[in-house]
Amino acid sequence: MSLRVSLSPLIARILLGAVALSLILFAIIWLWLRQSLPVLGGKLETGHLEVPATIRRDAQGVALIESDSRNSSAFALGFLHAQERFFQMDLLRRNSAGELSELFGDAALEHDRGIRVHQFRQRAERNVAALPRDQRQLLAQYVEGVNYGLGQLGATPWEYALLGAEPRPWRAADSMLTIFSMYLTLQSPTGNFERRDTALAELLPRDLYQFFFPAGGSWDAPLIGGPRGPVTLPQTNIATLLEADQSIAYQPMTSEDRIAGSNNWVVGGALTEHGSAILADDMHLGLDVPNIWYRAGWKIPGTDRYLRGATLPGGPIAVVGSNGRVAWGFTNTGGDWSDLIPLELSEDGGKYRTPDGWRAFEVAEESIAVKGAEPETIEVRKTIWGPVVAENHRGRPLAYRWVAHDPRGANLNLLRIETVETAKEALDLGPQLGIPHQNLVVGDNEGHIGWTVGGAIPRRVGFDGSRSVSWADGDAYWDGYLSAAEQPRVYDPPSHRIWTANARTMDGDFLQIMGNQGYALGARQQQIRDNLFARDRFTEKDLLDIQLDDRAVFLQRWQKNLLSLLAGRDNYADVRAQVENWGGRASASSVGYRMVRNYRLKFMEYATAPVLSYMRRFDEEFSLGSVNRQIEYAIWEMASGEPDNLLNPDFESWQSLKLAALDEVLAKMAEGGLPLAEQTWGQQNTARIHHPLGRALSAVNWFTAMPAQPLSGDTHMPRVQSPDSGASERMVVAPGHMENAIFHMATGQSAHPLSPFFANGHEDWVAGNPSPLMEGEARYEINLQ
Repeated sequence: MSLRVSLSPLIARILLGAVALSLILFAIIWLWLRQSLPVLGGKLETGHLEVPATIRRDAQGVALIESDSRNSSAFALGFLHAQERFFQMDLLRRNSAGELSELFGDAALEHDRGIRVHQFRQRAERNVAALPRDQRQLLAQYVEGVNYGLGQLGATPWEYALLGAEPRPWRAADSMLTIFSMYLTLQSPTGNFERRDTALAELLPRDLYQFFFPAGGSWDAPLIGGPRGPVTLPQTNIATLLEADQSIAYQPMTSEDRIAGSNNWVVGGALTEHGSAILADDMHLGLDVPNIWYRAGWKIPGTDRYLRGATLPGGPIAVVGSNGRVAWGFTNTGGDWSDLIPLELSEDGGKYRTPDGWRAFEVAEESIAVKGAEPETIEVRKTIWGPVVAENHRGRPLAYRWVAHDPRGANLNLLRIETVETAKEALDLGPQLGIPHQNLVVGDNEGHIGWTVGGAIPRRVGFDGSRSVSWADGDAYWDGYLSAAEQPRVYDPPSHRIWTANARTMDGDFLQIMGNQGYALGARQQQIRDNLFARDRFTEKDLLDIQLDDRAVFLQRWQKNLLSLLAGRDNYADVRAQVENWGGRASASSVGYRMVRNYRLKFMEYATAPVLSYMRRFDEEFSLGSVNRQIEYAIWEMASGEPDNLLNPDFESWQSLKLAALDEVLAKMAEGGLPLAEQTWGQQNTARIHHPLGRALSAVNWFTAMPAQPLSGDTHMPRVQSPDSGASERMVVAPGHMENAIFHMATGQSAHPLSPFFANGHEDWVAGNPSPLMEGEARYEINLQ
């Protein structure tokens, strides 16, 4: 007793000292972070502007720029981007330039080696030089604004202090590099789909290839054309793909619709009360702190109208939004904008054959700065068609012909959409846009609607682009780019409805022009289409409801299949009850939904494993990822018909395969130690939205991560959602009726954890509350003189 009494004051002093030390540490961190807070108000003599600009921000940090000069508003936007998002901008330019190792050392070296092959920094400088004079001037003002904004911070952004680095100034070429970063997100830098699909087509028995990798099926919901026919069951026995005593390789499956993409749709004025078109757009990308987009608007000089929308920090452009006359939005097309060219080599491998004879490779050296180490030099082999990026399944080097490499691939022509007056004018801009190819969907205040491809489309001669073919004879080549008149287009369709969602949109000649680089299964697109045809009148809120639709239409037949498997199995009674009462949607509270969707993926893994094992005999790292987008048609035939010749020989029957798949799913769900009734979809689909530095330094997540909230939604439905990817924004807008427009964005406007804008609006994104696109009452004002 006395010992306990004598120790008590000592323990109390230790605890008190620990608390005091923690408070001191917290105060030091707080004071350190405060130094790099953005400027929120006041008058700044910039020394750069001929025409002043005023920046007003509301409580959420949404910025509205007032100026009679578009160049001045570009300067103001650059100022805002640098103040709130400079580290994010730096990562974007370094990502596509292959310069991340300079910040992160060896951890980023493999990435940089792969990216340097494309020499995007040199291409960016070339593209800036090719810009029209007015665009170069505007970009120069944006760059001045960025560097001025960076200089006005009390200290460099906090991320650089953690990394022991200094930010380097922004340059015009860096803004082009942000566009190239989007190419790397939305298209493959090595042509993965074409490379893998060509290998499958050449190596698999023909009937198996056509069965497992069809061009589409009953889920298709294109704007032009209809669904494909059913797959034909193959005669080949899948076991013949395996060598004697060969062990079967298994590759855990994630959803084949978990791709960088988006949804958008538009309804014409004939279906709205006010007579204006209403456009909805939600772009599906990785979710980080901060969000990829920055919300801003500015006065359109010479008019009384304003542009409002989402900008990409690093550039002076509104990516999606409305100018009061026209609204526009994007989704990734899934079309084919590149070609892999197998090279014919000389005996010594130093030359390759061209239509003009043998030619030596051009070799360029790229020096990669590496933090904490000596620079690394790599050699880039280049051909007349493009750099060598990979080898095919026969070991032949592959040159890459990619729109991203051409001057047409990246430019600032999206600026021109700011002043268009009609949907038709906006569609005419499609082939001029230097962006990763997008479904450009537009609507105007007169009720007209339209769709086209935003981006330059190559004119292929002598081949269709679906396979890797040699160009050595001169029979296959690109002959420039299509004109606006040749570009696929839909304008004011009789249904007054247009919809896209990364699946196939076209058929016939237009599909031939667009090609296929891994269209998403049409289930998500079909659900959107059916929602649009379920009613004849629409408001902005109606379109938001479609964006938030998490009904599991696609999985309904899988739920019934699983119930059939469980029928009469008393040892699965609790599981059957959850599946039976799954709710039919990807609700965060549903246990049965989690079982059904994970059972399907595990079944897919087991059923396709012999194909994967066969392909890995030719390529040890072969993956079905990106080529499995249409594999649903095959695995459903296997699950429902149970053909003997397609059974994975690791299992004695289809029933044993299905039960093994279910048992593994249940075991994985139980790992958290929760009772079955608490193993919900939300337990798996919990938000993991972190700062990029939080992946390497977990302490960063303590003050930057968004709450780990259970999230409803999933792939194969409009409300696409995973823990770290999904709708980076949701926008619904009718041109001329901005007061009704809706906008959601994960996280908030600022990357600074002490900013009043750090997470403002995030809860509306989580809950789906209809928050406004239009900025609210001004709380802060900066005058740039």
